[in-house]
Amino acid sequence: VYFYPKDDTPGCTKEACTIAEVYNEFEALNITVLGISKDSPKSHKKFADKFQFGFNLIADTETEILQAYGVWGEKSMYGKKYMGVLRTTFVIEDGIIREIFDKVDTKNHTDQIIKALDIK
Repeated sequence: VYFYPKDDTPGCTKEACTIAEVYNEFEALNITVLGISKDSPKSHKKFADKFQFGFNLIADTETEILQAYGVWGEKSMYGKKYMGVLRTTFVIEDGIIREIFDKVDTKNHTDQIIKALDIK
């Protein structure tokens, strides 16, 4: 399960596209991928269609899931503080969180996940 700030922005697009590149391998290993952000279902559909993602994007417009996972928090940009999604990935196996990535390298995130899952 990966949480990301905004559909179709440079970092979020790179992160999602790197996951999409190995999604078939994940699927063959029965690994489910879910992307979650505060964006609307319409925004998710447009984003997923544009890049042909094979995995689901979940709209959490009320931030209930984001808050439950502790990834809705204070951020800062250009000195301005605001609430937003803290880019984080959770590797969950049999209902147990096995790994948390809170320092996501958007360009190499699948490498981080593959290493954690020890699948290559």
